[in-house]
Amino acid sequence: MSTSFVLGLVGVGIERSLTPAMQVREGEQQGLSVSYRIIDGAQRGFGVDDLPDVLAWAERLGFDGLNVTHPFKQAVVPLLDDLSQDAADLGAVNTVVFRDGRRLGRNTDWSGFARAFTRALPGADDDPVVLVGAGGAGVAVGYGLLAQGAGRVSVFDSDGGRADDCAIRLAKRYGEERVGVVRELRRAVDDAGGVVNATPVGMHGHPGSAVPEAALRDDLWVADVVYFPLETELVSIARRHGCRVMTGGGMAVQQAVGAFELFTGRSADATRMHRHFEELTA
Repeated sequence: MSTSFVLGLVGVGIERSLTPAMQVREGEQQGLSVSYRIIDGAQRGFGVDDLPDVLAWAERLGFDGLNVTHPFKQAVVPLLDDLSQDAADLGAVNTVVFRDGRRLGRNTDWSGFARAFTRALPGADDDPVVLVGAGGAGVAVGYGLLAQGAGRVSVFDSDGGRADDCAIRLAKRYGEERVGVVRELRRAVDDAGGVVNATPVGMHGHPGSAVPEAALRDDLWVADVVYFPLETELVSIARRHGCRVMTGGGMAVQQAVGAFELFTGRSADATRMHRHFEELTA
């Protein structure tokens, strides 16, 4: 089994990502040599149309795999030789493994969210949920919620067409009776057990809360996928209202755990990686 790995993260505006540090540290803890490069389209001047060249370049230079993030998760799919069923369902890949001359596409976003959700909000698995945001992150979160047993996921997005597309994709896998679209967020939250923000609102440069404070109540749980900062405005408001909360840190760590295992073929120590993440964000 190999003990040396060359990895990379491909995206735009990713210079602050903590994925490289988590992967390298976990490798060190397991006696592996892990080299991890940030390949930022904003800094290096490439976009979606250049992605075939980026993948070919990584293969020629001996990379073992790539993490893929916005705006390339959907664009990378037709460039791959093999997709896991979940990646095919989602139409998105965040982990590409180069193995035996083939490009394997996998998705650890949904499973990362599902693992983090179970850990942070035990007992909430079968609650009806309002999902705010129907982009790539939203589809992955919805998939994770339904995989964990959510009774119903109601999708809200400011772009109604995008909400419809997200719901259709999720319903193909989990059934129309468990997925729907809502146009009035406040009313939908009134009937839910929990709400998830899967939009960029709350991260640095995108201030505010995707869920109005008036919609929150103390018996509602609230989850956010944003982890820059961990204490988003939504999370802070929810805490004040007595809600159980899940920050975006859990998903960030757990998707990295899944990717590490795909890249190296070794189990990652999730607790250790959580501790490292907490050190990095302290």
